[in-house]
Amino acid sequence: MNFLNQDEQAIQYLKNGDYSAAINYYEEQISIEPDIKPYYWYLGLFLLLQGEEVEAQTTWLLAMTDAEPEEVEQWTQDLKQILKLGAEQLQAQYSSAWLIRQHIREISPNDINNLLNLINLSIRLKTYTGEDLITLGIIKQLREGRIQEVDIEYLLKILDQVLTVDPLHPQTYELAQACIPYVNNKRKYIDIILKAAFQISVLMSQPEIAGNLAELGLYLDEKNPDLIRQVATFYQDGGNHDKGIKLAQKYYLICENNTDKIFANYLILRGFIHSGLGHSDEFISHLKNYNILLDSLLNEPLIDLKEKDILQLYSAGFFFPYSQDNLTENLSIRQKIAQICQRNIENKNPDMIQKNSQRYSILKQNKENKSLKVGYVSHCLRTHSVGWLTRWLFQYHNREDFKIYAYLINAQGRVDELQDWYVKISDVAYEFPLYSSEQIINTIEKDELDIIVDLDSLTLNFCCQVMAFKLAPIQLTWLGWDASEVPTIDYFIADPYVLPENAQNSYQEIIWRLPKTYIAVDGFEIANPSLRRENLNIPSDAIVFLTAQSCYKYNLETARLQMLIIKSVPNSYFLIKDSLKDKALVEACFTQLADEIGVNPDRVKFMPTVPLASIHRANLMLADILLDTYPYNGATTTLETLWMGIPIVTKVGQQFAARNSYTMMVNAGITEGIAWTDEEYVEWGIKLGTDEYLRQQVTWKLRKNRHTAPLWNAEQFTRDMENAYQQMWQRYIEGKN
Repeated sequence: MNFLNQDEQAIQYLKNGDYSAAINYYEEQISIEPDIKPYYWYLGLFLLLQGEEVEAQTTWLLAMTDAEPEEVEQWTQDLKQILKLGAEQLQAQYSSAWLIRQHIREISPNDINNLLNLINLSIRLKTYTGEDLITLGIIKQLREGRIQEVDIEYLLKILDQVLTVDPLHPQTYELAQACIPYVNNKRKYIDIILKAAFQISVLMSQPEIAGNLAELGLYLDEKNPDLIRQVATFYQDGGNHDKGIKLAQKYYLICENNTDKIFANYLILRGFIHSGLGHSDEFISHLKNYNILLDSLLNEPLIDLKEKDILQLYSAGFFFPYSQDNLTENLSIRQKIAQICQRNIENKNPDMIQKNSQRYSILKQNKENKSLKVGYVSHCLRTHSVGWLTRWLFQYHNREDFKIYAYLINAQGRVDELQDWYVKISDVAYEFPLYSSEQIINTIEKDELDIIVDLDSLTLNFCCQVMAFKLAPIQLTWLGWDASEVPTIDYFIADPYVLPENAQNSYQEIIWRLPKTYIAVDGFEIANPSLRRENLNIPSDAIVFLTAQSCYKYNLETARLQMLIIKSVPNSYFLIKDSLKDKALVEACFTQLADEIGVNPDRVKFMPTVPLASIHRANLMLADILLDTYPYNGATTTLETLWMGIPIVTKVGQQFAARNSYTMMVNAGITEGIAWTDEEYVEWGIKLGTDEYLRQQVTWKLRKNRHTAPLWNAEQFTRDMENAYQQMWQRYIEGKN
């Protein structure tokens, strides 16, 4: 018998799907030559595909009746090969292929490659669950190391698929870990787990799980600098600051060039600040070293930076506003960094830069009486502070005069209702996959925008890169942070209060001051509170001071002033709200500070986090007064607190970040609580804490002014923004930019 010809015959039947004809053919062959066993294997295969599973199994068993043990073993292998042939031929018919491979599994339960194929098919059939890895025994086999012929490439392919469809299942991590001894291409393995880690961290908001997964790559390449850097970032984002700092320090030790050392030091500082220890001696020591490294780089001649280095370098000036209120110095550092990055981008992309410049003149000629095309670029148009605040502008935009484009960075695959809202309300919207800067740049270039609004500034270095290409004749920064100082950005949106009068001397962007406020909202959604004072052992008649800012805004000197207020106000408590997973370090710091000032540590309480912003806002009502942070004020939290009618004490500085609460309070119609010195900060805290009538007056003003204050008139604010856009365009037409 020619088995090759028989295979070809079977393949034709499989391709044609003519299972009845195949059954007839093999039954006839068996009647002629009943001793030819492969006929039974083929017949059973086609009976199986015809839906006659019992008959198929019976056919195979009958063929093996009275066989010797060695014959059974050989015939079983022959049957397995024929079933494998059928599965491979029908691999695009997922249900049929899955059925055949289940029977291969019965014959050969430890065939790891067949089991991996079953995982692949269950994923395609959308029936996969992480428990399948246990049921099929795949992880157990990999760990026991008894596998002889595992297809490594296919194993990594299945790992990639499993990480894509169910990355958070515990068995997914176990599979990734079990694969390590078999990996012969460590770069491929690391790429697979890093891709999944970014998905887990950015789109699923589980950065610590992402860190655990990405760290597996260090078993294969323990000195891989890029991998160490990413793992450190994941752990810091996830609140495991101790591990994040240690990995950042490890990264620093293996860095060879100045730009990598700068970013490694940045990561170390980031870890300290995010852990609430931005005031520690170790932080100060690293900050000094950081300044030395930065000075060295900024004084070097033009260097040829890789794209990765450019992106890292953009972030280098990010944390200075959190540690010092020095408008001129902080901006000067950002300007020098941005200029180095700009020169490198222009040197690498001269044709594109030139093409964009030539396109502007065509736009200018063809623009008469047409609506302006305005593009908003951000990774925060979702459930995020920027997302909550920007939505009013999108809602009230005049669609006759403006066509609105939304470029949602790192958004593809995220499940988020607010993000979906932005996509629906925009005239044109794009949800880009993770870190797709080239795709973003090409898309914006194709759309031929008139104005680009950067909402992220230095909070996402990809935005800086996008803005550096000058993809529209007018580019501006608004809302998400202070100005980035990228040289191709024309304007920075402010108001009469959020920057001092002489600020233009320090900014490279033109400061465009809106008439009253640089931000306005129509209000916030409020849920039912989840906390009562009694839950925190705070008496109902106590005076509760609150700080509700993120831990990286904590400052030791400001905290000291806050403790002096608590000490001076009888029956007062200090309530600290933060999202830190590990609060031990922050609690220890505030407890020690309370002891130094002479405040009973029992008067310092910590508010647990809640899952929804609407509940967080309701829980703000636990407080009588909010004590703002300095040199980096609250922003969204300040807005929320004012909306809830709670008095605020803030110290006004020089930089943008130190004047947010000031402008919001003025635009909400109150001046009570605005301090210009440390002494005034303490005085206002004591005054508001001890004068119940004053607190009531401030609360009454805030609630009354909801109907009249600029801060709560998002529609008028939108008209002011649109007027600014039109004036900017007119200046461009007249050649005044």
